[in-house]
Amino acid sequence: LKKKKKKMTNKHKQMKDGLEQLKVTIEEPTEKKQFERTINDFMDLYERYERQKEEDRTVEWDKIEDLDENQLITLENIIKKQKEEEKDEEKMKMLLNGLVVLKLNGGLGTTMGCTGPKSVIEVRNKKTFLDLSIEQLLYLNNKYNVDIPLVLMNSFNTHEDTKKIIQKYKGKGVTILTFNQKKFPRIIKESMSPLPTTTNIFESKNQWYPPGHGDIYHSLYHSPVYEQLKEANKKYIFLSNVDNLGAVLNVDILAHLTNTNTDFAVEVTKKTKADVKGGTLIKYDNKIKLLELAQVPEEHVESFKDITKFKIFNTNNLWISMKGLKRLIEDNLLDDVDIIVNRKTYKETPVLQLETAAGAAVQVFNKSLGIVVPRSRFLPVKKTSDLFIVQSDLYEINEAGLLIKQTTTPNPSITFHDTYYAKVNDYLTRFPKGIPSIRQLESLTINKDVTFDDPSLQLVGHVVYE
Repeated sequence: LKKKKKKMTNKHKQMKDGLEQLKVTIEEPTEKKQFERTINDFMDLYERYERQKEEDRTVEWDKIEDLDENQLITLENIIKKQKEEEKDEEKMKMLLNGLVVLKLNGGLGTTMGCTGPKSVIEVRNKKTFLDLSIEQLLYLNNKYNVDIPLVLMNSFNTHEDTKKIIQKYKGKGVTILTFNQKKFPRIIKESMSPLPTTTNIFESKNQWYPPGHGDIYHSLYHSPVYEQLKEANKKYIFLSNVDNLGAVLNVDILAHLTNTNTDFAVEVTKKTKADVKGGTLIKYDNKIKLLELAQVPEEHVESFKDITKFKIFNTNNLWISMKGLKRLIEDNLLDDVDIIVNRKTYKETPVLQLETAAGAAVQVFNKSLGIVVPRSRFLPVKKTSDLFIVQSDLYEINEAGLLIKQTTTPNPSITFHDTYYAKVNDYLTRFPKGIPSIRQLESLTINKDVTFDDPSLQLVGHVVYE
């Protein structure tokens, strides 16, 4: 369907003119061409934002329904179904050879006091997030004699460093491919004009932003990597955040999606009180929809946070078929996905970032599915308190590079004082002899500066340092 060309508003024109002025400052022809693409892509997103502002996109609470049985399935049931079907080694090889593992690698480790990409923070046994991802794929490639590549979606913040870092994996048995997500200008809220005054990223780095992980679809499709994957006859992409240590390849899910010809699947897990703000899957207008807290009408926020009503949340472990991705872009299906307006401040100036979430595309794929998975498939490391858990005796790394839980009880809740523990180096200096045993710990709160230098120490029950 052709869309009617909208009349350009004053603010729209102001935005376009501001970007065109930036283009004039570029002399190098290739760079100028790339920037023209950036302008076009950004203006597409900006026009979608303007359209959506005029539409009433408020979620009508009474229209929310529970997902049907064919829209939400448990991993447990998938495994049962797969056990009933014979999977010989040839079929396994065929499935794995058609797979791509894609990690979102655009984030920096700054919130944990580190420089460079977050993926190079050491997690356990001196191994980084990236090391573990490579180990897992190397194990499978060797075991089944297949070629599962690792694809990294970088941002302008992580691209240069990542390019250097991955050199050490050359010739190690895993193909590593990279592409960059887009670089968009922050918007001055008052004037709705672009914030950057130059395209030189070294002079204006904080005036630009990567537009959320929903950018994966366009950025991958328009990159040389997509053509390489197509030529290699890849069928499915397993996408996850690079810092989610639980997001490991699952052949049963891959086989199920292949057998049912499913285009898109979102892994969800049961909410706890710590996850009340997490986006959930609902049935809305007969489609699966990802409902985020920001989309919830104010009078229904408490209902959204009720884990007895909304019982699952999105882990951002996504499975995408290559043919589904092609249709998504060529038919402009992403135009209907909600834009997230992220409000920030730059040197006391209120600015906006227009972003999209990868999981929100669940509503526009032909055949989508929610898969309820165990909590073990959601093990993100966002803070040093998360690092404390995965570095403790609750986990071990096996020969396949997988982090294996050593107990059956839920992980304890950990709260650290930010002043002493928020940065990785500060945190590590307070555990010079390693992490105490926490297998019998239920919760730990540290509200002062404590150094743990007794290697035989065991933390049991509820522990508080005031």
